Amino acid sequence: MIQPDTKHFFDVIEHTWPAVASSALGPWTIRDGHGGGKRVSAATARTPARAEDLAAAEDAMRSLGEVPRFMIRPQEDALDALLARAGYTLVDPVNIYACPTAALTQGRPPRTTTFDIWEPMAIQLDIWQAGGIGPARIDVMRRAKEPKTALFGRIDGRSAATGFVAIHGDTAMVHALEVLPHHRQRGLGRHLMIHAAYWAADHAATELSVICTTANTAANALYTSLGLALVGHYHYREHPTGATAS
Repeated sequence: MIQPDTKHFFDVIEHTWPAVASSALGPWTIRDGHGGGKRVSAATARTPARAEDLAAAEDAMRSLGEVPRFMIRPQEDALDALLARAGYTLVDPVNIYACPTAALTQGRPPRTTTFDIWEPMAIQLDIWQAGGIGPARIDVMRRAKEPKTALFGRIDGRSAATGFVAIHGDTAMVHALEVLPHHRQRGLGRHLMIHAAYWAADHAATELSVICTTANTAANALYTSLGLALVGHYHYREHPTGATAS
């Protein structure tokens, strides 16, 4: 159902931003995200699904306190059409970017600008909170297996940015990159991505990847300017009864 080269990145997402638990139900994988957002709560199809398979998945997701939601990956046009016919709304198209770590390890960020630290400091939690990344998503980071770290950025001696990066196989993936609004447009996002590449290379990862919604024009521009290639995409279909944060 999914092309092998694309599937690799979904395995990375699964392991570097993990749900509390997942289980098989008919053709579906059902995830328990404990409020950690769409990535850790969306169901996916393991095998082709039919309209009559939807009710069981919907009941399972509602029993976990979630709006019924499915992740639609490449080559899943039939599932996308099935959900559209059932009234599901398309939400949050996402781009996946990647490049060799070596492409970003040609020059380090300025000294005292970027750091990696685990566990995150209180100021990093505050920066994430200001960007809408609350305790449930911090719990996602804590669930991820090593190697992992939090990224920390400073400008003019002030705390200004944070992020999270973890490794699965040979690929590191950056999540939850957040720069405080009054410190944006000063290159700190770029410095943190380069720092992430150095950290990843130091931990034997040969590839750096990141995901962001297509609507996040600033992030897409940043990753493109760094030379990361668009290697995949996905979106969600959500039951019209309601939605939660992505």
